[in-house]
Amino acid sequence: MSGFSRTRAFIAVIHGAVQGVGFRYYARSTAQRLGVRGYVQNLADGNVKIVCEGSEKAVGAMEHWLRSGPPSARVTRVDLQPYEPTGGYPTFTVEF
Repeated sequence: MSGFSRTRAFIAVIHGAVQGVGFRYYARSTAQRLGVRGYVQNLADGNVKIVCEGSEKAVGAMEHWLRSGPPSARVTRVDLQPYEPTGGYPTFTVEF
């Protein structure tokens, strides 16, 4: 497996003042910069959900970013659930 980095994936629900502050678009920009794939979407309960796959290093950096989010957000909690990467996401998108 030389040349391949290990992959990691998680589903996260971000709690706090995270809707109406550009969180999804900052998340997409951050994910694209880091090279992770998946999606972000607002949930009906006011939280934000992120599905993220990529290299261990990139996914770790995305997880770290989620703890604070964009400057206008106020993250109070991140519920993170690891899962086995599927490779099913070609890019990182904003879902509606």
